[in-house]
Amino acid sequence: MKKYRTVALAAVALVSVSVLAFPVVAADMAGIMMKDGKMMMMKDGKATGPMDHEMTMPDGHKVMPDGTMKMNDGKEMRMQEGQMMTMDGKMMEGMGKGMKMEGTDK
Repeated sequence: MKKYRTVALAAVALVSVSVLAFPVVAADMAGIMMKDGKMMMMKDGKATGPMDHEMTMPDGHKVMPDGTMKMNDGKEMRMQEGQMMTMDGKMMEGMGKGMKMEGTDK
């Protein structure tokens, strides 16, 4: 019984740490985000001002101030409300709700 209690306590501690660690990561994020229909520059998880020029991400994607993204293969898409692209070119969904990385189930 004592072993079961120790394992249960360890599991609860692990879950607690992972839940508390996520907001710290979100608060450190920098990138661009579609917020209230406008592209905003983000730093430390907060909007710092409107995006006023085209940006080329390290992976080669180009992002326009109107939210249009030009992919390396020539395809275009438009960022939707709440979507964020980090400065390393990764797309995030649901800022302000439960964030998740594009292309994952997390």
